[in-house]
Amino acid sequence: MTARKNLFRHKFPYDLQGTEPLFIEAMRDNCVFQYENCPEYKRILDGCGFSPYNIQTMEDVQNIPPLPTLFFKRHRLTAIPENRMLIKATSSGTGGRQSFVGFDNTGMLCGLDMVLTMGKTHGLFSKMPANYVILGYKPHKGNNTAVTKTAFGSTFFAPALKRVYALKYENGSYKADIEGVANALVKFEKQPFPVRFMGFPSYTYFMLKLLAERGIRLRLPKGSRLFLGGGWKQFYTEAVEKTVIYEMAEEYLGIPETAITEFFGAAEHPILYTDCDNHHFHIPIYSRVFIRDPADLSVLPTGSVGLVNLVTPMTLGMPLLSVMTDDLGIIHQADECGCGISSPYLEIIGRTGVKGIKTCAAGAEDILNDSGKR
Repeated sequence: MTARKNLFRHKFPYDLQGTEPLFIEAMRDNCVFQYENCPEYKRILDGCGFSPYNIQTMEDVQNIPPLPTLFFKRHRLTAIPENRMLIKATSSGTGGRQSFVGFDNTGMLCGLDMVLTMGKTHGLFSKMPANYVILGYKPHKGNNTAVTKTAFGSTFFAPALKRVYALKYENGSYKADIEGVANALVKFEKQPFPVRFMGFPSYTYFMLKLLAERGIRLRLPKGSRLFLGGGWKQFYTEAVEKTVIYEMAEEYLGIPETAITEFFGAAEHPILYTDCDNHHFHIPIYSRVFIRDPADLSVLPTGSVGLVNLVTPMTLGMPLLSVMTDDLGIIHQADECGCGISSPYLEIIGRTGVKGIKTCAAGAEDILNDSGKR
């Protein structure tokens, strides 16, 4: 797995062309490993007529049968014993089902290399201690969701003085405490340390809306930053444009748009996509993104709208090589952005109903059912 290690240690996170041979080799190594160590995945690939040993080109990579995220909510596929997984997590399970994801030790080291490189590239790290406001879940022993672990992990970009959470676990369930967040911010404004926010756009908006309703206009210390991650999920009817949050953050927190960073990712695709100065998600070397026609799963040309297929060789713990989301997206050429990053960027434009996603995994479902694996 040398190719995977070298790929994730590469110094330039957007050098897609220069790292393409490494990426293809890492994908082949990983796909072979999954094929030889995950019997269910072997049956899926065999059923789709795909041989991992023949992966030689990027076209071969895009021909790896994509498995939809819904598939992982119904099936627990692993290539190594769960007791050898350094970290285990689940998806948020908004629709009632959760995906289980597990990471091998070397995969986690690859992830650490990725975070360090992306953090340095996008200026996420600071030696200055900061107060953190997590607009998401407070960690709890019964909460293994990836989004909670990721949000907590983000509090290590700068030394944490205090962590305040918008969602607290009380009496067996999580309850929102936006009022408590607003009160904490009034205190933080008087301190010399910057404030770093991390969390869902929905709760960020609710916090800003509360400040507006109470007529509170804060000027947080220099160096304060706002990080956004995740979608609106059950609050989709209240979703607003990103520009609304940018404007409100400056008006009510004193945080300019230049200090706002958004992340994109999925529990089933643990790659860190960090937006550029123009708020676009350029594709890093650790992954590839294909846009597929919902009708026949063919890869669509740049600029076309289709299903978002996320590809990475990062983890050996599970066959997460090629994952189909229920997001609709477009791939844009790098020069359409103008920020200077050389890789294309992904624009997420909406979601499709999971019932409409038909992939080779529809056949995989039958393959697993026929073998009695549920």
